[in-house]
Amino acid sequence: MTSAQPPVPAVPARRGGRRRDRHGRGLRGPLLPPTLPAWRTRTDRFDDLVLRCVRRLERRFPRELAGVEFAVEEVPPSDPAPWEHRAVALGRYFPGDAAAGLSHRIVVYRRPVVARAVDADETELLVRAVLVEQIAGMLGRAPEDIDPDSPLP
Repeated sequence: MTSAQPPVPAVPARRGGRRRDRHGRGLRGPLLPPTLPAWRTRTDRFDDLVLRCVRRLERRFPRELAGVEFAVEEVPPSDPAPWEHRAVALGRYFPGDAAAGLSHRIVVYRRPVVARAVDADETELLVRAVLVEQIAGMLGRAPEDIDPDSPLP
């Protein structure tokens, strides 16, 4: 009579936030705790930058920018507008339609902006310039009227 081997217990599934204890060195933890600034992603930091610039402009034009949606997208769509000749758009204004219930929308494209900037200061200036240009186009005014300190040439 042969003796049967006892069944091998199944590996327990991961529960909650537990991570395996590798080589007896303790459970794995995050490399950076959420309290450190480096924990935020580049996308999060770019979104915060756009939000700071928008708030600054909204304080200057609260009535004109009320109800305008601001958004950040990674890249512009592959179908450029007719006036965008062989250039990658940094931002775009989409007019609203009251009959359809759509509000005005200004979109900043993250990757083209970041690709053109050398550092964080230049990124901020470029985001500000893109927002000023799009708001000026929406309101039918000159960029200098929107932001006298505008980084636009």
